[in-house]
Amino acid sequence: MASASTKPCPGCGAEASGNFCSVCGAGLGQRSCAQCRTELSAQARFCHRCGHPVAPGSTGLSSASERRVWIGAGALCVLLVAAIAYQVSNAAPGPAAPNMANAGTSTGEPGAGAPPGGPAPDISAMTPRERFDRLFNRIMQAAERRDSAEVERFTPMALGAYQQLDSPDADARYHAAVLQIQVGNFAAARALADTILVQSPPHLFGYLVRGEVAKLQRDSVQLERARRQFLTHYAAEKAAGRVEYLEHEPVIEEFKREAEKR
Repeated sequence: MASASTKPCPGCGAEASGNFCSVCGAGLGQRSCAQCRTELSAQARFCHRCGHPVAPGSTGLSSASERRVWIGAGALCVLLVAAIAYQVSNAAPGPAAPNMANAGTSTGEPGAGAPPGGPAPDISAMTPRERFDRLFNRIMQAAERRDSAEVERFTPMALGAYQQLDSPDADARYHAAVLQIQVGNFAAARALADTILVQSPPHLFGYLVRGEVAKLQRDSVQLERARRQFLTHYAAEKAAGRVEYLEHEPVIEEFKREAEKR
């Protein structure tokens, strides 16, 4: 049992005291959203109700400790922006969405993304899958508008919602891979492709993701391999009538055309 000077860490459950957990580093201060005053968890980077970023001063830490926290957070943001900038510099100007998904065609509510510039959706009453689909659609719409600020704001929230799914299907894993590619996390995207192919062999989404990652990394050997495997299984997989293939048919057919050209 924790003593009067300690309390369970919200991140790992270990007994902790002070401002941070000595085991996992999670913050221990009580926080609330500056926008809607909703109580937040110690690790929250965004409000789960309104989507507002957690602002400085909401942690209850001393000014010196808070400065250290936000310096570290700033460094992570710089890395995130740099990853997106790397992708942008190798493509068209702006945060181009990978040619792998259609906003509004996930298994969730069609057209569920918020209108351009609109308020963040209230995701507190949604199921984890609804939250993930809603955020994914919003990010894809923002990427199509080349709105880098909105892409950067909502991608961490969407990936956090994905982590809360109990048993994600191939479609959800594919959408998560698109988001990982969007921010330059190719290793995570490739791992999701491998999981798709282990759990649903030989799902076309696995080869799509592998091919996109190889293309962005300029790995011609892996790109050719992904295209060849895609074409090998294309006819049988399309005949299976998977609903996610219908939802992403333009992307699948474009990948097929590129593969056949080579």
